[in-house]
Amino acid sequence: MQQKGLALGFKRALDIAVAGAAIVVAAPVVAIAAAAIAVTDGLPVVFRQQRPGRFGEPFLLYKFRTMSNSASKEGLPQFDAERLTRVGRFLRDTSIDELPQLFNVLRGDMSLVGPRPLLMRYLPRYSPDQARRHDVLPGITGWAQVNGRNALSWNEKFSLDNWYVDHWSPWLDLRILAKTARGVISGSGVSSDGHVTMPEFMGNGGSHAGRYQGSAS
Repeated sequence: MQQKGLALGFKRALDIAVAGAAIVVAAPVVAIAAAAIAVTDGLPVVFRQQRPGRFGEPFLLYKFRTMSNSASKEGLPQFDAERLTRVGRFLRDTSIDELPQLFNVLRGDMSLVGPRPLLMRYLPRYSPDQARRHDVLPGITGWAQVNGRNALSWNEKFSLDNWYVDHWSPWLDLRILAKTARGVISGSGVSSDGHVTMPEFMGNGGSHAGRYQGSAS
């Protein structure tokens, strides 16, 4: 089902209702998380980064900061695993670090459910088929997230993202939200083997530029 008309209106209404309610309910958790980051690793407590939205258009994504900005003794940048703070690891394991994205949902940059917004530099690396994941709004959770999350390979993740694009319905969104709640409780699939989250996506041998290359600049 295409995301348009009454079905899309239902999706947006669900986004606003659930995100608004979640912000109110999660306010104490948000306050505690922000205070813990500020006390243990200083300011800022929120990480901001441009990510590709629908059709690859950039928007500013919000997350709780989970990594320090410290360098090694030699003054060189550290790997992500070395920069991940103790508080940050807990926030990632419990998905609390994603709570600021509820404001992205209210703004209309994101939906509750959709393919995860990755990095701007990945845009020219997608094949035309992989780029179809940008035909819908990105989400806080998605079909790939409830079917393996970061334990999946990139090809598996993109295949699941495209399945969502092709089979979307309001009822599928409700199913994904229910499965997400169970997954958060179990903490499964937070990282892939040997990485804090996922290894960098390097593309498909440079044979395809991707449909949204111009939006990466």
